[in-house]
Amino acid sequence: MTNNRLIAIAVLAGAALMAPAAMTNAAMVPQAPADSVLPGYWEYTTSALGVRDTETKCVRPSEINRFFGGLSTRRWQCTYPVRVVGNGNARFEGTCQDRKGRRVNVRLRGPYAPESFRFTGGAQLARGTPYIPASITARRIAAQCPANAEYF
Repeated sequence: MTNNRLIAIAVLAGAALMAPAAMTNAAMVPQAPADSVLPGYWEYTTSALGVRDTETKCVRPSEINRFFGGLSTRRWQCTYPVRVVGNGNARFEGTCQDRKGRRVNVRLRGPYAPESFRFTGGAQLARGTPYIPASITARRIAAQCPANAEYF
C-alpha cells in the first residue's frame, strides 16, 4: 500500500471521530442539538497528496458514540487523547495504528454541523517529520439508509 493510500485511510479513520453523539434516553430518538451530528447515511471524501477517496456508510443511532468518538475501521484503530468539540468547531490529535503495527499521527480541525463537517490538518508518517496536508469532507446524504447500505 502506498504512503498516499495510508494517509488517506488514516485521515478517513481520524476525521470521522469529529463530533459527539446526542440522543434522548426517554424516547431513544436521535436529536440534533447545536453540538452534535446525526445518525443516517453519510458520504465522506478524504484527500491527501492528491489522492481522493469517497465512501458511504450507514450509522445507526446506537453507533453514533463509537462512530464519532473513536472510529476503528477494518484497517485502523484510532485513539484521540486530544478531543475538543463545541460551538460548531472540533480539534482532534491522536494516532491511528493498522494491524501490522504501523502508526500514523493525525491532527484535524474544522467546523461541523448536524449534517456535515469539514476538517483539515495532516498526517505524520514518522516522528519528527512534517505533517502532510490532508482533509475530509463529510455530509449526511439521508436520514434513512438504503437497503444495500454498508453499516458502520
